[in-house]
Parts: sequence; structure tokens; C-alpha cells
Amino acid sequence: MLDFSNGVLEKLIVHSVGNKSNEKPLVLSDNLLAIDNQELIDSLHNYFITPFVDLVEYHSFANEGFENEIYQSVVEIFDNQANFQEQTKAIATFLYNNSIHSQIKDGDLFIAFFTNVVFEDELVDAIGIFKSENKQTFLQLKNINNSFSINKNEGIQIDKLDKGCLIFNTDKSNGYKICSVDKSNRSVEAQFWKDNFLNIIPCKDDYHYTKDFLQITKTFVTKQLNKENNLTQSDKIELLNRSVDYFKTNDKFEKEDFENQVFQEAEIINSFRNFDENFREKNELTIADHFEISPIALKKQEKNFKSVLKLDKNFHIYIHGDKELLEHGVDQDGRKFYKIYYQQES
Repeated sequence: MLDFSNGVLEKLIVHSVGNKSNEKPLVLSDNLLAIDNQELIDSLHNYFITPFVDLVEYHSFANEGFENEIYQSVVEIFDNQANFQEQTKAIATFLYNNSIHSQIKDGDLFIAFFTNVVFEDELVDAIGIFKSENKQTFLQLKNINNSFSINKNEGIQIDKLDKGCLIFNTDKSNGYKICSVDKSNRSVEAQFWKDNFLNIIPCKDDYHYTKDFLQITKTFVTKQLNKENNLTQSDKIELLNRSVDYFKTNDKFEKEDFENQVFQEAEIINSFRNFDENFREKNELTIADHFEISPIALKKQEKNFKSVLKLDKNFHIYIHGDKELLEHGVDQDGRKFYKIYYQQES
């Protein structure tokens, strides 16, 4: 739960961060922004906070002895607000020194300090880092003695945050809790913001355990079983359906119980265990064998488990129940067919 309704924007500063490889400058501000106007404060809250309200996926700073420069600056600010201005310059300088790819855009880097924020039922301080990269053109009309003039200006569109993160002063020993957004469509920019600049990783929590295990299961069924077992497409759809049903009908996940209920056959279970181990190692995933199932993660992943059997370009069969009511065969002319049994039509 994230609640900024009583949150206070205590400090705000902006630095201009160019692309170092394109010889665009870094301009560091010596002054905090004045934010004493309530309408301005409301607009800034809308711009900074709205993109994070419905997020349920949290990250933390990568735990490598926390030799992460952003992490170190965040610690300094949370420990003493007097360090805010100095550490924001360090954050902006770090971003500038790492903006060496030609696709990294110039932008204005806003850094904010919030108090009185409710995060997961805890009252905490928060640091926001927001980067505005895209300017919006707008027309400004002025009326002086019934004579109008028009000018073209550029400014920030406050309903479209380009990049941002909120860092909450909780769970410090594990790298804090962090929400991150990036509206970039290019993978280079998205990877840069999370990996190179912030250096954050998904939290080890029930949401990520549920999400990642369902992804492993889907990849195994759709990719690996094609290579190892002579299963029909309808067989694989049944396995996907059983996987989702397990998560729907249980509050807690038990890996061995899942394997027995879903895969059932010892050969497929052993194959899955080998695939699971290799997938986790290759993708650097840590997933507990026992965890509380996250309904939100399940809902998001369920739409990727399509129970559709596509036959050439002529037919789509949606399989939701008993696969035994679907019979596969080949006629004397070599044509493949499916025979469907049912009781009533609607």
C-alpha cells in the first residue's frame, strides 16, 4: 500500500544532465526550488507520484556490499537531511558520467525529499529521483489592454513522467524498498535506468516468487517439452491450465506438491527440475520453494497462459476443462483431426 495523501514535499532540487558522449553539459543547481505555492505543490505531486500509485512490483539496490553510489547517497540523505543538496549533486554527476551511450537523452533531473509517507502500513520518509526528457510545445496567450499576443514555449507535460523512482526509508539492510518506472520504449534506455544508473534488482518477495515461477513453468512447457517429449499441443495446454489452477486454488505454494499435481509423471517432473535449476542459474533468480501465492502476480501472469489450440488458419479451439473430451487422430489420407465430445451447446 502506498499513500501520499498526507505526504509532505520537504525539499526539491533540479539539475540539468546532458549526454556526456555528445558533449552536452552537466549543470548543477546551487539552490533548492521554491515550493511554497499549494497549486504548484499539487501539480508536482501529480507529476511525481501518480505513476507509482498502482505499482505492486518492488526493487532494492543490488546487494554487493552496497558499493552502489546511489545507495551511498541515499543513506547520507536519510541519515541527515542537511546532506540533501550535496548528495543530489553527487547523484546527478554519477548519472552524467554514465550517460555515455548515444541513445541516452538529455534531461532535467528532479530530486525530492518527502516525509509522512505511508508505505506498507509504515510511516516513512522517501526520496524521489525523476528525469524529464521530453518537452511539450504549448502556446501562451497574453491579454494587455484588450490586445492579445501569442508566444510559443516549451515545458514539461505533468501527466507524463519519463523516468522515475521512489526510494522508501525501510528495509535498509536489504537495500531499501524501491518503485521504479521508465516510459522509454527503447530497451537500451530502460536497461540503463535500472541497471547502470540505479543498479536495482527485484525484491525477494511473494509477488516476484509467484511471477517468476509461473514464467519458468510456462517456458518449460512451451519450449522444453517440444524437445524432449512427444506431447500434442492439447497436452501442453492441459499442463498450462493445471499450473494456473494450482495457483488459483491454493493460498500457499509448495514446490513438490505443485510438481506432483501438475506434471504427475516422474519423467516430466525430473525434466522440469533440471530445467528449473538451469533457468534460475542462467537468469540469476532466487525463488523460495515455499511461499504465499500473490493474487496480483497471478492475475498479471494468467493472461500469458493461453489455452488456445490453433489449427492452421482455419480454427481456434479454447480448452478450459477435461482434455479427455478431445480426441486427436490421423485419417487414412494423412489428414490430422480433432474429435470433440460435449453434452450441450450454447
